[in-house]
Amino acid sequence: MSRPFATTVEMTVPAEVAFRYLCDPRNRPEWQSSLRSVEVPADEEPHLGQAWRETTSVGVRPHMETTELVPYKVWTERGTWRGVTATLTLRFTETPGGCRVRAEGEVNGAGPWVVAATAAGLLASTAVASDLRRASRVLSRRG
Repeated sequence: MSRPFATTVEMTVPAEVAFRYLCDPRNRPEWQSSLRSVEVPADEEPHLGQAWRETTSVGVRPHMETTELVPYKVWTERGTWRGVTATLTLRFTETPGGCRVRAEGEVNGAGPWVVAATAAGLLASTAVASDLRRASRVLSRRG
């Protein structure tokens, strides 16, 4: 079963600044509320095909991969854990006061994981919007 989600957040920083920050997995624990840690080499810059592992606050450890990267425009990740697969695409658009980040994604579950995937998909829009607003606050404070 598949559950799509989408949300849009306005940021007060240029698209380049938001893109560089959001597409770097090393920054994720600072702004993504569900994460405890990210395992990625400290000196590895974001790139197409980059892979890393996250540990969530509930102990789930998905394998993540960057599947699309168009600098300052589009970034997509794919995460897999047992019978659950999720994708998240961030689209960046310049605005007069900063940028707009459009997040779109989908959570899929197979077999006994359908219930978990459906629940995650139902919560995703709200959670992603909250996390992106947190990232915006972090970036705004940095100037």
